[in-house]
Amino acid sequence: MRKTNSHKLTVGSLVAEPGTQTEGHLSIGILPDGTPIRVPIVLINGKQPGKSLYIQAISDGNELNGIAVVHEILRMINPDEISGSLIIVPVVNVHAFHAKQAYSPVDNVKMNRCFPGRSDGTSSERIANQLFEKAIRQADYCIDLHQGGVQPMIDEVRVRVGEKHKCHKACLTLARVFGIGYILDQRGPRGQLAQAAPDIGIPTIDPELGGTHGWDTTSINKGVKGVLNVLKHYKFIDGKPEIPDKQIVVNKFVSILSNKGGFVYYKTKLYDQLEARQPIAEIRDVFGQVVEVVRSPAEGIFWSHPIYPMVASGGLIGKIGTPISYL
Repeated sequence: MRKTNSHKLTVGSLVAEPGTQTEGHLSIGILPDGTPIRVPIVLINGKQPGKSLYIQAISDGNELNGIAVVHEILRMINPDEISGSLIIVPVVNVHAFHAKQAYSPVDNVKMNRCFPGRSDGTSSERIANQLFEKAIRQADYCIDLHQGGVQPMIDEVRVRVGEKHKCHKACLTLARVFGIGYILDQRGPRGQLAQAAPDIGIPTIDPELGGTHGWDTTSINKGVKGVLNVLKHYKFIDGKPEIPDKQIVVNKFVSILSNKGGFVYYKTKLYDQLEARQPIAEIRDVFGQVVEVVRSPAEGIFWSHPIYPMVASGGLIGKIGTPISYL
């Protein structure tokens, strides 16, 4: 006979009894006109005991694929059928979300440089602190859903602690389980949730679900599958995860720069495995004449490129993930 969960799930004033789902808001502060600053939160407390998973989206206000993933997961998950609990934050950076930009217009700060936050800091730091202290510390695993802003890029997962970190192996396992097929294993900037949570022993990953204006269905579907893989692998729900037998891992990015200014005509596509010196793009002048053939500076995966097909001398036309290894 399966054990029954007897523990309430509590975040701030929100409470979910075993076998229930609760939706509401965590109050963070006040805007100049007296409007409360509130972060939406969903608590799902399973009937059976188990681990806790924290999921957040829209840490950057223009990265919307994550909230579509959250909506689909919420549609699919039944509290009666899960073991353990889920804490889900559909919109973290509420200020930047309303402004449709990465940085908060209130304090000009990027939320994913603020964790674990400060109780007496800027508005973004206070949001990060409230979430970290009241929600994230309860988790056994964290998923911080991102995308590459509006810049086209591959779907990938990032591990943001160095290989000597005490939580590196567990984070890399979590990235493999997410199963998107491409992993960046590189220590990230300070203030990322994918660094701050592992520092207190919570394995965390940073899926980057493509890059687009608005929503991209292909990337969203990969994100949904990735979250379900995690839920199945770590026994939150029944089922067998669909994890690729072999996934590509890179440790850094190499920038591809143009010497000439003009218009970019790509000869390769995202996800292509490139050889060093392989032609990547032609640069054509305003009259359509080829003025440069840009070649790959290294062997690797064509990872991302700017959204607009024009460039000045010395401008970026893409990035390569390198060196390639397999997990």
